[in-house]
Amino acid sequence: MSSKIYFMEYNTTKEKLILPEYGRNVQMMAQYLMTIEDRNRRTEAAKELVSIMVNMNVAVRDTKDYRMKIWDYLAQLCDYKLDVDFPFPITKPTDIGAPEKLQYNMNEIRFRHYGYTVERLIESAAKLPEGEEREALSMMIANNMKRNYIVWNQKSVTDEIIINDLFRLSKGKLRLADGIRLASVNAQPMSQMNQRRNNNNFKRNQQGKKNNNNKSNKR
Repeated sequence: MSSKIYFMEYNTTKEKLILPEYGRNVQMMAQYLMTIEDRNRRTEAAKELVSIMVNMNVAVRDTKDYRMKIWDYLAQLCDYKLDVDFPFPITKPTDIGAPEKLQYNMNEIRFRHYGYTVERLIESAAKLPEGEEREALSMMIANNMKRNYIVWNQKSVTDEIIINDLFRLSKGKLRLADGIRLASVNAQPMSQMNQRRNNNNFKRNQQGKKNNNNKSNKR
């Protein structure tokens, strides 16, 4: 099987998050819904994504009003262009309040560096039938896992570790094809930023000492 190389976009090149409370993974999934040609499959996939968004706020996930808001948020993420069977009338964003503050139960997350949303996406991907859609979603999840791993641990990670973690988190249901290469993620910008911060702090300290010495000499 031929190898595939996937390239990841950096945050500076990505579009602005519409609902930051739900993260980039949810926004990407919402946009992906509009690429599903079959309307019934698109509706079922939308229901899965709504379930993920609902479970991100366990405190109010069983209330009817909250589910209505989630469908509104999904429509907003798709710029009101999503053609599915909405169970509730959709309200424009100007008519609804801000998204509820999310309350995460960190004890349920097995790999905290990947995050709760990634684990929920893995659960949804594992329910899909085998095919291109499931493969594409698995690849997107794996690339996000690699990025999250590096951001959390501030060190590089092999594709093999990410692919094995995806396999474990999906209980053996998601396995990427042999020879697949994940996107290249560079942690250097973060290191450079920390170095610049340290250099600036050093310069400020040196300038402070110089000013204090000048004041002492004038006395």
